[in-house]
Amino acid sequence: MAISSQLSGDGAEMILRIDGRFDFSQHQAFRTALEAAGGARSFVVDLGHSEYMDSAALGMLLLLLEKAGGSRERVRIVNPNPNVRKILEIANFDKLFTLA
Repeated sequence: MAISSQLSGDGAEMILRIDGRFDFSQHQAFRTALEAAGGARSFVVDLGHSEYMDSAALGMLLLLLEKAGGSRERVRIVNPNPNVRKILEIANFDKLFTLA
């Protein structure tokens, strides 16, 4: 399980890839990635390799939304598997974030 991040060439967008379980054990790695975001204005969270998320992960996504200025358009969550997507929808995160 790991979190990897990559900034776009102009530093305006950061892609965060979450592998494995997205839970409290990823908290420090997630914070470190956010600190490395610098002046990024938009974020893509790739959950294509994440099979599980818990309430701590939902909290981390809220921190990311705050860093993005609270703008739904600036944070996209992509490739969630059906179980993770269901968790996001039950928590009404599909109203806070763009899910693709």
